[in-house]
Amino acid sequence: MRRLYLVTYDVCEPRRLRKVFKTMQGFGEHLQLSVFQCDLTAIDRIEMQAALEAIIDRDEDKVLIIDLGATDPFPVKNIQTLGQQVKLVKRASVIS
Repeated sequence: MRRLYLVTYDVCEPRRLRKVFKTMQGFGEHLQLSVFQCDLTAIDRIEMQAALEAIIDRDEDKVLIIDLGATDPFPVKNIQTLGQQVKLVKRASVIS
């Protein structure tokens, strides 16, 4: 079963910050600055966490992984935004 996660991070050193950003691009959709929306299986979540732990400095950096629940049906219905709207990504089949 897939679950939706909101991942935010505060990384102190620029090189680690870039590495975390590039790593997160492989796991989710960039929403704003240091915030990603990720639709992951349990294995994907473990891989993401391991990849992040290999990059960050546990004494200086912070990563917050928030489990928003199962993606079917799409759980996030009550999001209020102020200012520029955030486009949430809904899971869908891609035909190429």
